[in-house]
Amino acid sequence: MENITLTPHVYWAQRHGEIYLRVELSDAKVGQSTTSTQGHGAKGENEYEFSLEFLEPVRPEINHKSTQRQLDIKIKKQEECWWDRLTLQEKKPLFLAPDFDRWLDESDAEMELQAKYSGLQLFSPVSSAYLGLKKGYLFMYNLVQFLGFSWIFVIMTVRLWILGQDSFYDTFQTTADIMYFCQMMAVLEVINPLLGLVKTGFFPAMIQVAGRNTILFVIFGSLEEMQNKPVVFFVFFLWSTIDIFRYPFYMLACIGMEWKLLTWLRYNLWIPLYPLGVVAEAVAVIQSLPIFDETSLFSLPLPTVLGGSLSFSYVLQLYLVLMFLGLFINFQHLYKQRRRRYHLKKRKVH
Repeated sequence: MENITLTPHVYWAQRHGEIYLRVELSDAKVGQSTTSTQGHGAKGENEYEFSLEFLEPVRPEINHKSTQRQLDIKIKKQEECWWDRLTLQEKKPLFLAPDFDRWLDESDAEMELQAKYSGLQLFSPVSSAYLGLKKGYLFMYNLVQFLGFSWIFVIMTVRLWILGQDSFYDTFQTTADIMYFCQMMAVLEVINPLLGLVKTGFFPAMIQVAGRNTILFVIFGSLEEMQNKPVVFFVFFLWSTIDIFRYPFYMLACIGMEWKLLTWLRYNLWIPLYPLGVVAEAVAVIQSLPIFDETSLFSLPLPTVLGGSLSFSYVLQLYLVLMFLGLFINFQHLYKQRRRRYHLKKRKVH
């Protein structure tokens, strides 16, 4: 009787950079396709084959090792990141199950990764204490920022509901202190990636923090004439709207939790709000130009031969160009994060 091709039992586990597959076949002989093997499985000596569509791209090199009891396959991810599941399809194949001998959740895998780079023994007291402190610090930072921006958002929304357009003209006086605090705290978002506390890029964080602080401290903070303009309301409202969803998303991620609605808002709300925020910031800069010319604030004195001084407004005009360049860079960065999560690429193992 001619043998038929069967599907073996496959067990999987992952790390940030690798996928581990354990195929339940004894005395397996691997064919050219890696997933086609001849061995002794649940239905005796036969030819077994399986196919998987991974959640995200993997590298073409596949390492496998056959023993008397099983076939071990190791596959490297194209990018080091944690996958929510193994396969592109949400419903896992019937032949696939977790490999509990190798299984780690994301927090344990991150601890293993940290131990690898720091030279500490996995789950040692020092490593566990460090990771605990890091998670606690990041959780508290995001919680404080969430509470701060939530307070600003609620105050502005209530005042808009009660006072209408009149609330536009004293936004700075009612919310500036908390906004100063939150934006000074945001400098930590530039420091954290440099210290290896988070995996986000340093450059996108620096662009956002530096841009906001320029608007807050230089444009609004140093010019009283700007503080009563309606543009302050729109800048603060757009900033706080984005951040009341951004910070709780990161806060829950610190403890390995996810709320699907919050995740959707985190990866989609910025698409209209982030460009609108940059446009509002640009309007604030443009409105401040004649004020800097008139007051000569922050002007750069020139040598006597040249006479006069160089107005700070010229610096701000250059900053306007850089602002929209930063918008392009950060938009690409955020879109890449969103695409990675929602527009997943197919990759078959054959």
